Amino acid sequence: MFNIGDKIAHPMHGAGIIDSIEERKMGGVTRSYYLMRMRGGMTVLFPVENCDAVGVRPVCEPCVARDLIDAIPALDIEMTANWNRRYRENMQRITSGDLTEVARVIKGLIARDGERGLSTGERKMLHSAKQILISELVLSQDSSYEEVEQSLDLIFA
Repeated sequence: MFNIGDKIAHPMHGAGIIDSIEERKMGGVTRSYYLMRMRGGMTVLFPVENCDAVGVRPVCEPCVARDLIDAIPALDIEMTANWNRRYRENMQRITSGDLTEVARVIKGLIARDGERGLSTGERKMLHSAKQILISELVLSQDSSYEEVEQSLDLIFA
């Protein structure tokens, strides 16, 4: 269980800080919920009991973040030609919660965009994957969003 003030990463929403733990009644059932505050003031509410199943975890340590950033240029990318399968595979990588897999999705979609362009769905996926990665690196390294975004843009270019 996490505590108020903990920095956590949600696979589909990115990283944030637990603002509060609240009891709420939804659908006739009272449950405990984490209220996670993210950059820009957005909040995400999710059940405490679902954290393990969803893959919510503490934000990575700064040394892990540095190792990931250093490893990005050497990441292998493999993109299936079939857009439907490629989309599903990329979504699985993102929802795994593994930052290396998220970086692999970003790198692959950027490469594909340079070769053939991206569909609207893949463009949205690229944006979401970048937000997920950047949000965690910001909290892990105590950096600004802009600094992390600029450094990643240089690495992925």
